[in-house]
Formats: sequence, structure tokens, C-alpha cells
Amino acid sequence: MGKRRNRADRCALCRLHVGLCICASLPRIDTRTRVVLVLHRTEDRRSTNTGRIAASCLRRSQIVVRGDVDAPADDLGLDHAGTEPLLLYPHDDAAVLERRPEGAPPVTLVVPDGNWRQAGKVRARVRGLASLRAVRLPEGPPSRYRLRRWSHAHGLSTLEAIARAIDVLEGGVARAELERVLDALVERTLWVKGALRDDEVRGGLPEGAMRHAPSAVAPPIRRP
Repeated sequence: MGKRRNRADRCALCRLHVGLCICASLPRIDTRTRVVLVLHRTEDRRSTNTGRIAASCLRRSQIVVRGDVDAPADDLGLDHAGTEPLLLYPHDDAAVLERRPEGAPPVTLVVPDGNWRQAGKVRARVRGLASLRAVRLPEGPPSRYRLRRWSHAHGLSTLEAIARAIDVLEGGVARAELERVLDALVERTLWVKGALRDDEVRGGLPEGAMRHAPSAVAPPIRRP
């Protein structure tokens, strides 16, 4: 299948094949925390990106795409009135994120989304980010995102990072709801690759999924 045909057969948001799309089951979560996702344009095209999905689940979220040479997002124009802006950025000077004290203003959490190299440059590339206080997540369990290999031991998907950050800041159901979405994305992707059985996909498979079953996918043409 050509790249153009493959893209046409995928949901524009979750990037799964249309018969496996999870978008109808995405929650809409209310949080005090406002999330601003700073998404690198090359990451925006990847089928394994989770940042857009996380933002789509959060009512208080904004997506800014950067890295476009024709329209560079070198200034977020960040409006954080009434909130404390924090940059989720695993730098040496980043403080460990902690629960908000009683009566503290809510947080505007700025989250870079890209590969490790792209995310590492965002603080210098986007005007205004260097002045924000950088925070990092406390140590936690390993990533449950099995679709990428991490370049470092504590790698997380963007969705997991956002879920854990909100959980630290305010608790509630956001983390569990977001991780449920991640599990559905991962398991349906592994199923279509033939790495999971039908009964290993929690919540079952949607109607129309079987046309994407591994046995229904034609083997690659072997050329001499």
C-alpha cells in the first residue's frame, strides 16, 4: 500500500486505521491545569504521536505547531493570566514537580512534543520559554507505551508525561482516563501488527476492525 493510500485510510487524529479508530471513545476531561502542547511539525505527522490525542482529551488545552520554516512559532504569545506557567522540561536545573498547595493559582503547563533532540532544543528556539520555571516529573513506573524505543531509561510518551504531571498537580481521574486511551491506542496498533490476539485487546475490537486483521493484510512483494 502506498504512503498516500495508507494516510487516507487512517484517522487524522489518532492515526489508527479508520476501522480501529479510538476517537469516539475519547473522554473530555476538566482540569484546573491548562496544557499548552508545543508540537514539532515532524512529530505532528507521525502515527505514533500521542500529544495531540492527549490535548484532545483535555478541555483546557492548546496546541502550537513549531518548526515550520514558512511560519515559525518562535513566540507562543502565551496568555497565562491568573496561572503559574511551568515548562515540563527534563533539564538539569528543573525542579521536581509537586502538588499545588491549598489556595495556589492553577498551572499553565507548557509541554514540548518531539523526539528527545527536538524537545531538548525547544527552550532555546521558542521565545519566552527560557524564562519559565522548568519542572520534571518525579520518578515513576516505566512507560507502558510499547510502540517506540526510548533513547534513555525514563522515557515516556507525551500523553503519559501529561497524565502524570496533572496527577501530581491536582490528582483526580485524569491520569487513569488518559492511560486508558493510551492502552487502547497501543493494543489496537499491536493487534493489527499481529503482536496481540483478539482477546488480548482490552475493551474488545470495534465493528469494522476485522478488515485490518493481520491475516487480511497482504504480504509484501518479494523482488528478486
